[in-house]
Amino acid sequence: MQKRAERAKQNNTETRMIGTITNVATIVVGSCLGSILKKRIRPEWQRVMFTAMGLAAMALGMNAVCRYMPQSQYPVLFIISLSIGGLAGTMMGLDSRFKSIVEKMKKGEAKEGANLAQGLSTGILLYCIGTLSILGPVNSALMDDHTYLFTNATLDLVTSMALSATYGIGMVLAAPVLLCWQGAIYALAKLCGNVISPELLCEMSIVGGILIAASGLSILDIKDCKTLNLLPALFVPVLFFVLKSVFQLPI
Repeated sequence: MQKRAERAKQNNTETRMIGTITNVATIVVGSCLGSILKKRIRPEWQRVMFTAMGLAAMALGMNAVCRYMPQSQYPVLFIISLSIGGLAGTMMGLDSRFKSIVEKMKKGEAKEGANLAQGLSTGILLYCIGTLSILGPVNSALMDDHTYLFTNATLDLVTSMALSATYGIGMVLAAPVLLCWQGAIYALAKLCGNVISPELLCEMSIVGGILIAASGLSILDIKDCKTLNLLPALFVPVLFFVLKSVFQLPI
């Protein structure tokens, strides 16, 4: 009976992490396909896929905002979060630093025998640093909602195919890194599940929805919202609720 209970618990954990498992699997599949097909992957095919994902990201973001905004008890908190978070991210230069690192890693692409280490560094950054990759495991852990991770998986499938076409099958090594990254976020969200109130989750979902919609605009080349500079906005609601609890603010 005890073994059955342990198996059921393990299966339940695997089911709850299906979003992360799917995301990691698409990187493995994309890396294999990219290394096999290489130059046969037409640029227009990649553009169509990214356009579809940009539209999907905008739809998901707007849906999250429309879903949680009516439930918000602090209707201006998301504005404050975006303002403070955006200012903090801009002062830290998150977007420019990220792009600078990626560009440095991509310099070897045109050279024969491109360095696998460069490709892995670029891939890990692209896979791990983003609203969908951070907020997705949180949603999976707390709400059993894998939509963000499934969308991120599709994006990573296209990205991994493009990278492996340049750097080879070795790009599959980025998959375990993503598993550890998203797994750690998932575990942290699970551990803090009792502390995270529905009100906090609501405010984070509103801010996260706006960031995901902003990512969609960037993917579609409509507006470069520099979403990475806005990422600290996700933590402003957390800080607000911590201060509210510690100082017993009557808000």
